[in-house]
Amino acid sequence: MPELRTERLLLRTWTAAEAATVTEGGRLDDWAEGFPDEGDKVIAPLIAAEPQWLGPFGHRLIVERESGLVVGSLGLFWPPSDGAVELGYGVASSRGGRGYATEAVRALTAHAFTSPAVQAVFAHVEPLNLASVRVLEKSGFTPSGPGAEEGTVRYDAPAPT
Repeated sequence: MPELRTERLLLRTWTAAEAATVTEGGRLDDWAEGFPDEGDKVIAPLIAAEPQWLGPFGHRLIVERESGLVVGSLGLFWPPSDGAVELGYGVASSRGGRGYATEAVRALTAHAFTSPAVQAVFAHVEPLNLASVRVLEKSGFTPSGPGAEEGTVRYDAPAPT
């Protein structure tokens, strides 16, 4: 699958072996401290059941280009529904505060809009998760109403220009 490159990051598709390692509670040498986090531990076992999540618009690992370490993950919950696709993301606490999540969200959102099947990209966030709210706002997302889960807010990405 095509890798996405940003100034500081490489966004590459998970391998089935990496997902299995997370599912089994293991660790690999090229994973930063704090990876995988709880969100990764939820997503990894689902990857086996959702093979389209490993496709060109699926879930990716966030790799810090300077160190080569996996510092987080993000993904699109493919396929889109009525032209809309949900985005999820997370960065290891050891790499927090560096803007990696914002950089990765911007890149994957732009990539999502290259699919003719996508007219909208959105994310759900708990309002008290201020770091995640800031990531979405810095990425140009705006709140649009209640999220799918109780206590969450839906944020929509700006349409590409």
